[in-house]
Amino acid sequence: MAKRLSKDDWIKAGFKALTEAGPKALKAEPLARRLGTTKGSFYWHFDDVPAFQTAMMETWETRAYAEIVTLVEQQGTAVRKLRELAQIAAAGAPEDFGGIAAEPSIRAWARENPDVAKAVAQIDAKRMSYVQELFEAVGLTNPELTRVLYAAFVGMEELSTHDGQTNGPAMGTLVDLILALHEADG
Repeated sequence: MAKRLSKDDWIKAGFKALTEAGPKALKAEPLARRLGTTKGSFYWHFDDVPAFQTAMMETWETRAYAEIVTLVEQQGTAVRKLRELAQIAAAGAPEDFGGIAAEPSIRAWARENPDVAKAVAQIDAKRMSYVQELFEAVGLTNPELTRVLYAAFVGMEELSTHDGQTNGPAMGTLVDLILALHEADG
């Protein structure tokens, strides 16, 4: 008897398909082939392809912000939170959600889909606001530092999709450098 697929199975398959084949793969037929099942299983969970794509973005928004903030907030000081955030960001999504290529693939999809672009803009704003709060907690009030750190994160993920390098050490170094410059100035 075949395994019954859950909504989450389809969403994970969607992220993997997005990272491997782009947005054109986010349709019932290619996803069903990928999962070795019928389109009927897809339509059991989703009314249509746009509803599936919305569910993917809702999942990404939760995983890309709320779940990460929950993990980071378990750290003691703002400095520890910044360092933990850098490491989580550098690790990328879990492999079953597309791995390190997930965010660059979502950003590429956003260039052709206004709904995805809106979701990316909202998450970017939330993330940068959170980083700014952490910087302010350690006495760094220059908003340009937030933009620099966030741009490094976005760029490093894109770079990793091409060269396969991990970003943890580089992100850690950048956070430590920003904090050291602040300490030297104070």
